[in-house]
Amino acid sequence: MLKTIQSTWRAFRDGDRWVKLSALVAGASCFRRRQWGRGAVLCVMQLIFIAAFAFALPYILKLPTLGTVQAARIYDPVTRRNVWNDYDHSFLILLFGIIGCCILVLGLAWWMRNLRRARDVELAAQKGQRLSTFREDIADLFGHQFHRTLLALPSTGVIAFTIVPLIVMIAIAFTNYDRNHLVPTNLFTWVGADNFASLLRMTADSAFGYAFQRVLIWTLIWAVLSTFTCYFGGILMALLIGHRDTRGKGLWRLCFMIAMAVPQFVSLLLVRNFFADVGIVNTLCKSIGLTDWLHSIGAIPTANYIPFLTHPAWARPMIILINIWVGVPYQMLIATGVLMNIPHELTEAARIDGANPFQIFRHITMPYMLFVTGPSLVNAVVSNINNFNVIWLLSRDVYTTSDQLMASAGATEVDLLVTWLYRLTQDQSNYKMASAIGLLVFIVCAVLTLIAFRRLTGADKEESFQ
Repeated sequence: MLKTIQSTWRAFRDGDRWVKLSALVAGASCFRRRQWGRGAVLCVMQLIFIAAFAFALPYILKLPTLGTVQAARIYDPVTRRNVWNDYDHSFLILLFGIIGCCILVLGLAWWMRNLRRARDVELAAQKGQRLSTFREDIADLFGHQFHRTLLALPSTGVIAFTIVPLIVMIAIAFTNYDRNHLVPTNLFTWVGADNFASLLRMTADSAFGYAFQRVLIWTLIWAVLSTFTCYFGGILMALLIGHRDTRGKGLWRLCFMIAMAVPQFVSLLLVRNFFADVGIVNTLCKSIGLTDWLHSIGAIPTANYIPFLTHPAWARPMIILINIWVGVPYQMLIATGVLMNIPHELTEAARIDGANPFQIFRHITMPYMLFVTGPSLVNAVVSNINNFNVIWLLSRDVYTTSDQLMASAGATEVDLLVTWLYRLTQDQSNYKMASAIGLLVFIVCAVLTLIAFRRLTGADKEESFQ
């Protein structure tokens, strides 16, 4: 960045008066060198930047306070009616203020590049080099610079629909935007790191700190167990089906494909009904006396049903088991493809050396699987941290927490961070804490991803399978 600023300053300092004028009128240097088309395009782009920044400037100026004028209805003596005053909208100030700051940064980057480009054109003209025409510039966009042309649209989309919303979400985490400060009737303002302090404060009277600790631990346990149970389960099923003594390999694979073909939310809703307190599974367990026996040994609190999805001691293991049933078919198909590509010479040499099947699996099959599917495994861990469907569809309108501190924070014992975030936004309009949780989820996922990629995809591991 410092080198860019220095090179821009040198271009302005050493350039002729037309280069210096380009600092005010973007196409001035182009007009001087008869590059009329390029100069016109630069002027139009400059006007667009100026117009966009002029629109966002009032919001940028109000960013430090996020607005000071409260919405109110006042009497208008002209119309003799109560009308809304010219109030401030905190969320619009935050949104358009951040967009304006992004436009300012992009505009400055474009302005500095234009100055350096103007200086380069001046030097080329002084050396007697032929300058490109506007038609040649357009042709170059679909020739040597075609990669930049193709990247322009997706890059703009990423900035507009990913980066800017992400910055807004991060900014909300440092405000008091909640049910008591809903816009447009109320204003919200900056509170610094108070929301993060509430989440990380591990005291008896801190509901959010109490809930965050438990939800985070359960989220990490869930991510590890749900990922590796499905991963190793898929490998085991692929090995069993692919074994030379297994008959009907195509039929077994077809059964798993059928399980994958059913939409996941349909399967989860059906399973939730099966294991409900009044579901068919509880009916069968009651009829064979299993429910009474479990109650007699103190495993369940009531003799009427088994709380498969309504008690934390039962719901958490049950959710993991259901996820295994849902996730193993997909992992099995991936493992089947990878196992078919293991060099046959490796396993054959191991058998000749006297290795048993377990040793082959440990020293050849698993290292090869981890090498090939390492990035996918990392992605699976991150995806399970944000696995909304399984937890939400199995617990929504079924599980109710009896922990008052958890309830005060809007969480339950089976919630992941992502489902807790959703409850805070949709049920309680607590956007400040939801944004803080979302930021912490991002940090957790980023740290796990960096650590896992370094351990699973090291450069030295590729040589083992060459």
